[in-house]
Amino acid sequence: MIRVLVADDQELVRSGLRIMLEQQPDIEVCAEAATGSDAAALARTHQPDVVLLDIRMPQLDGLAALRIILHDVAAARAIMLTTYDLDEYVVQALRDGAAGFLLKDAAPAELIAAVRAVAAGETALAPPVLTRIVDTYVRTAPAGSDPGIAEGGADQRIARLSDREKDVLQGLARGGTNAEIAAELFLSPATVKTHVAAILAKLGLRDRVQAVILAYESGFVDSTRERFENRRDG
Repeated sequence: MIRVLVADDQELVRSGLRIMLEQQPDIEVCAEAATGSDAAALARTHQPDVVLLDIRMPQLDGLAALRIILHDVAAARAIMLTTYDLDEYVVQALRDGAAGFLLKDAAPAELIAAVRAVAAGETALAPPVLTRIVDTYVRTAPAGSDPGIAEGGADQRIARLSDREKDVLQGLARGGTNAEIAAELFLSPATVKTHVAAILAKLGLRDRVQAVILAYESGFVDSTRERFENRRDG
């Protein structure tokens, strides 16, 4: 059972999320919070697997709550809830350890898939806003803004990857799950999972989100998009 904490200052939003999630036999909403401080406290009490966390909340904003939750509840993973006008905060949330983000008006199927993916150790990066966010904010961020990503030179580190690992990194950068990347590359999900682990190890990254940020910051996504699309179409 996937235990989920829902944190949003709008009761209607929380109720809608709870209804969508609790229709699934493998998901349980263990708590709801209307403020960032309540979200942090409830996370410590209920030890959720996944936290759905609004960025803009009273008392303590979502970014501050995220840092506290990830520090206090080691096993928890967070999905930030956002709107188009808060892109820059989403990027900061990813840098702070969020496992992904969703638009507040995401379809039920997208929400449920995101919760399951994050609970399984993957990322949930909403395709409609991923490119816009990264192009606008991540690629213009000062060099070295994240020591864990900048250390060692991105180009040199990516050069250590095999061609297949680069294809998988391309899929990660587009927000793909293991299953989606596997289908595109005609691999098994287990094989993709193995490639992801190798990518993180070779690049010295802690998780898939850092891999996505590195792919965009280094220009790797733009430089390889045509090769990836040609290989996939062929």
